[in-house]
Amino acid sequence: MEISPFIRIPSDLQCHSWSKLYMDVISYFKGYIVALFHIFGLIVSSWIAPSSWFSWRPTSMAKLAQAERKILQAFLRKTYDTRYVFLPKSQHRLWTLTIEHPDNETNQKKVPLVMVHGMGGGIGLWAQNLGPLSENRPLYAFDVLGFGRSSRPQFNCKPDIAEQQFVESIEEWRKTMNIDKMILLGHSLGAYISGSYSLKYPERVKHLVLVDAWGFPEKPPEDQQRRIPMWIKAIATVIKPFNPLAVLRVAGPFGPGLVRRFRPDLQDKFADTLEDDTIFDYIYHCNAQTPSGEAAFKTLNTSFGWAKNPMIHRLPDLEKDIPVTLVYGSKSWVDNATGYHIKYLRNESYVEVAVVRGAGHHVYADKPEPFNKLILRICEAVDNNTNPKPIKFRESFKASNDSSSHTSKTITESKSSKSLVVEDTPDDEDKENVPTQVL
Repeated sequence: MEISPFIRIPSDLQCHSWSKLYMDVISYFKGYIVALFHIFGLIVSSWIAPSSWFSWRPTSMAKLAQAERKILQAFLRKTYDTRYVFLPKSQHRLWTLTIEHPDNETNQKKVPLVMVHGMGGGIGLWAQNLGPLSENRPLYAFDVLGFGRSSRPQFNCKPDIAEQQFVESIEEWRKTMNIDKMILLGHSLGAYISGSYSLKYPERVKHLVLVDAWGFPEKPPEDQQRRIPMWIKAIATVIKPFNPLAVLRVAGPFGPGLVRRFRPDLQDKFADTLEDDTIFDYIYHCNAQTPSGEAAFKTLNTSFGWAKNPMIHRLPDLEKDIPVTLVYGSKSWVDNATGYHIKYLRNESYVEVAVVRGAGHHVYADKPEPFNKLILRICEAVDNNTNPKPIKFRESFKASNDSSSHTSKTITESKSSKSLVVEDTPDDEDKENVPTQVL
């Protein structure tokens, strides 16, 4: 019996009742039906599916690599190397930029500078600093685990364990790179991670530089917080279950436009060298990938960005002989008062607080020249096995009425540059230990 020119029912099924026959036919041809649906699914996934003719998120690691390459080639006029550094213990990879001095043994032996970027960034954002800061020493920068072109693993949902995953990735990387000691510089989330690393591995850090550090102050009591409008609280409640930059990925093809719309200042930071949208593309592709490090950052913080385990309670336990420099932007949302609090808590150790005038949160990109000069001064002091000397001043004036009554201010033009320097000098404190504010 045939039910179509192409399907023939075997003879052993023809003796059954029609109801039974129907069930037997379905059972007999079930394998064929499943196979047909599987083939149909393959056709859909390879032809009709968005992945082939339309990607909701127009991003890829290849596009990220292309944007990064364009940035580095535009700013770096010296030989550099980029490669993946395999971490044998965790089986992860950190995308690493290296600038060394193989032909200059003196510079090659100097303590290297290691740079750790912040939330949502990558090595490309250091473009204006890599060249100047690597003139006289080896320099290393890597994409933090979970960000940029590095591995994007699933972090632990417990904040203390997630934090240690970041820390151990740096230590594994250090061992693989055969770095004995380093000048460790971290920005924002990178500063938080660098502080945590220094607490666990102090013998590896010659000088700790914390740039507009996130996660240091403690969340103030409700009655001491600034009054937050109800609509902001409502939005925060709605987006709380999601990762911080989820909207960038949900927006799909509109994501790149969101970066341009909400962060037009990013292009200004690099406009002298990059006239197109490369920096927007780089930021977008850094954050449109799997939100691994971003999810870890969410684990580390509580409402409105306060750290669950603030560093202010822990950094005073840092080895006393490790110098610390805290750098802030004068226009940043990060309160530099925390830096002075750390200086007070570590009053037996070297702590310097530097504030770059006119700079926002991304100090290194907003004002690269004064930032680079400040870091070079730190590096030179490490070479001489000393702490950076206070900048000398030539003229002064009394603090304005809106300043603290217990503080006098000194201002001058640095002999070595046109940048202005302001120094907050408590009346009862030795001037040799005062924090410096670079303008």
